[in-house]
Amino acid sequence: MKRQFQAPISTSNVDYEPDPYSVATRIAVDALSRRARSRGELAQLLRKKDVPADIAERLLDRLVAQKLIDDRAFAQEWSQLRHRSKGLSRRVLAQELRKKVIAPEVIDDALAQISHEDEVIAARNLVAKKLRSLSRFDDEIKRRRVHALLARKGYSSRVISQALREELTISF
Repeated sequence: MKRQFQAPISTSNVDYEPDPYSVATRIAVDALSRRARSRGELAQLLRKKDVPADIAERLLDRLVAQKLIDDRAFAQEWSQLRHRSKGLSRRVLAQELRKKVIAPEVIDDALAQISHEDEVIAARNLVAKKLRSLSRFDDEIKRRRVHALLARKGYSSRVISQALREELTISF
């Protein structure tokens, strides 16, 4: 559902036509007030709201100049937060950042902050957490379910094997 700009109620008989740049600014500021966004996300939103391309581009350039949008900082914060809170792998984080229209080199820089060891630690934490809920199952079912969880989170078979090997020896 598109949210259209509503002009203030006027007592005069003159029709009020809002300035397209002001409408675009309001759309962008509303979106940014809810959460940080990438330039690409805002461009898609403005396009969806039928903001003319030249106005959208001018507004986005201004927001970048004012440092209200910064794809590099956004990508780093997003990837660190999602890796810590959800235990997502670099592969899944890269997919999420591509969906947010972040440039590939910016994605690479952001994900370079997450090392292989960080991924193994996150995977081990997920294994430990999942094993608590699987105590009534036999070892093979535990291994299979934990493996499936880590695969859904996007971990490579190498990380999965290492996390399972390390965590299962501790748990048993």
